[in-house]
Amino acid sequence: MVTGGAGFIGSNFVRMVLDERPGWQVNVYDALTYAGNKTNLDGLDGQRFSLTQADICDQRTLDAAVRNCDIVVHFAAESHNDNSLAFPWPFVNTNIVGTFRVLEAIRRYGKRLHHISTDEVYGDLELDDPTKFAPDTAYNPSSPYSSTKASSDMLVRAWIRSFSIQATISNCSNNYGPYQHVEKFIPRQITEILEGRKPKLYGHGKNIRDWIHVEDHCSGILTILDKGRLGETYLIGADGEKSNQEVIELILELMGKPRDDFERVNDRPGHDLRYAINADKLKHELGWKPKYTDFKQGLKTTIEWYINNPSWWKLQKTKTEVKYQRLGR
Repeated sequence: MVTGGAGFIGSNFVRMVLDERPGWQVNVYDALTYAGNKTNLDGLDGQRFSLTQADICDQRTLDAAVRNCDIVVHFAAESHNDNSLAFPWPFVNTNIVGTFRVLEAIRRYGKRLHHISTDEVYGDLELDDPTKFAPDTAYNPSSPYSSTKASSDMLVRAWIRSFSIQATISNCSNNYGPYQHVEKFIPRQITEILEGRKPKLYGHGKNIRDWIHVEDHCSGILTILDKGRLGETYLIGADGEKSNQEVIELILELMGKPRDDFERVNDRPGHDLRYAINADKLKHELGWKPKYTDFKQGLKTTIEWYINNPSWWKLQKTKTEVKYQRLGR
């Protein structure tokens, strides 16, 4: 069972599971809010795939779904920092209360859980800091989004210790790739260019993210399901540190535009400076390695996907840009 399986990362994970695990059946459990798009699941094998449209805070429906599976992979979350600053409650409800509901169902029926989290729970690093986030890095979240994800991680750890549930946790760096909502940084810049506008660079553009292709994130999760030690936390990253300005310049280059053809806009409130993942534990203990070690090549395939799928992103694009215009970004 995959909670949030109609979202960006969740739907890519479902596709990978159905491709690489021919004996597995997958039930996607998703409320299909704005970030959960049913079309992300188009074309999947109806014999091995099913969809339950429901809220993870609905304990009765959730229990029925968990009872009929062996493993729950818990992606379901509100995940956009800007939205969390404007409306924090949905993040508290989904990320904290929703995770509590999942944990109670797991405990009730004795199932295995893998909980998906983010590197943003660790706060941020200075640009010249030689260290990277590791599984034992202290939590220091800075937004309603990251603090509610940190809370969900702590709940999982508490249920592991107090109730002996079978669970693992992974914290991943920033993802990019197919099916990502156009409110996110990389698809927003790609689609701005495709619609004849300049991409938007927040503030000074020096903020650094550790980018990983979504397929590498998904393969990391499968590796943890196959080989991970219960009770452990694994960090998933591909050594893809790039500043926001470097990313925009590379997108422009790949799309045949001058590298300086971007527009500077207001910075995001509370914009974390730098994230960086140390994935040695996953690599050395479990033998995982990323496929997309060349960020430029991964970005090229992502741009091609958005070029070839305008019907997927056009509707959400209009609403997204209205919101950003109101924010001055």
